[in-house]
Amino acid sequence: MARNKTVLCLMAHPDDAEILSGGTLALLAQQGWDVVIATMTPGQAGSTTLGPDEISTVRRQEAADAAALLGGNYRCVESEDVFILYDKPTLQNVIVLFRQVNPALVITASPTDYMLDHEITSQLAQTACMAATIPNIRIEGTAPIQQVPHLYYADAIQGKDRLGQSIAANILIDISSVMPLKEAMLCCHKSQRAWLQKISGVDEYVIMMKEFSAQNGARVGCEYAEGYRQHLGFSYPQDDLLKNELAEWTHERR
Repeated sequence: MARNKTVLCLMAHPDDAEILSGGTLALLAQQGWDVVIATMTPGQAGSTTLGPDEISTVRRQEAADAAALLGGNYRCVESEDVFILYDKPTLQNVIVLFRQVNPALVITASPTDYMLDHEITSQLAQTACMAATIPNIRIEGTAPIQQVPHLYYADAIQGKDRLGQSIAANILIDISSVMPLKEAMLCCHKSQRAWLQKISGVDEYVIMMKEFSAQNGARVGCEYAEGYRQHLGFSYPQDDLLKNELAEWTHERR
């Protein structure tokens, strides 16, 4: 079992966590977990009408509002959209985040996805899980965490890689009971919802999220589901913490 009950969901941009993992985070919160949603960027590129600083301020608040619906907190690593890098300064910032939050469970982006911001975020999270425990990786003001967190990869956007090929999750969490909360979290991101409504003329932002969740749900006979794969490489935890904590809602597909 977990040494504590803190889950860190680290994604690239504001709204990624809500689209891909909002339901699972809601279920964990209901089971007494402390939820921290973090993004690599504040989403400074996400507007055609506001400048980078203005939209970043808006989107940080939207992300904090979404996390607050779960009684959770929001953190930003303060990288930039399109310029998330796997380099020493960025990785140090992520390690600091992990040491400050001290999560037992980490959810991050798919290692293969439609854009590199997501893929590099996934790599940073993978390394930080282990690096945060290493005493000789010295970062002033931080102390190593005691155990490598359990690490899970959420679905790629729309469940496809950069070539349009399906990436099938083998762990599916039934989020049907918390879909209204997941939708409310996503709707906190008003700037993105309005932007896409203006472009498409429909509320595609929420519709696409629900349609993909329904596709996952159909795989395991429920209305809505979110998909995951666990990182099971050497020295990472091998037991399925997500299943242990959410056994009632977990379905496995091999």
